[in-house]
Amino acid sequence: MSIDSELIKELEGRVGIAEKPLFYEIEKGMIKRFTRAVGDTNPLWQDEKYAGKAGYGGIIAPPNFILILGFGKVLQNLIENPEVTVLHGSTELERHKEIKPGDVISVTNTIRNVRERQGSTGKMLFVTIDMLYENQNQEIVAECRQMTIIY
Repeated sequence: MSIDSELIKELEGRVGIAEKPLFYEIEKGMIKRFTRAVGDTNPLWQDEKYAGKAGYGGIIAPPNFILILGFGKVLQNLIENPEVTVLHGSTELERHKEIKPGDVISVTNTIRNVRERQGSTGKMLFVTIDMLYENQNQEIVAECRQMTIIY
């Protein structure tokens, strides 16, 4: 299936409009499962005593942990047609503050740009999404820019 003009118009109409925030309560198990899954053995993410002695008061999430919060929902909201493929294109991440168990992180997504290109199989869309992550104190913990490819 190729990209139709209705989808292009719909996505272009959402450029610059912040979507309703998604909320995630962070717990130790999430952090530990994530670090085991990616093979990151840094004791700051795994060992309460070590992280406490390092000045964090307990384990913290690794910087790339933030990327799992909300991106699946972004893709789902971006396009609901199962016949269209959505691929990850690129990621730019800037972390401002550590994430700890007990934090409640809100993720606000805004489509920044939609570009159309002709590919060998038909139209392709390059959609850039800005993601703002804030904690329960409305402090920015991270900013991310994701580019997705839709064909």
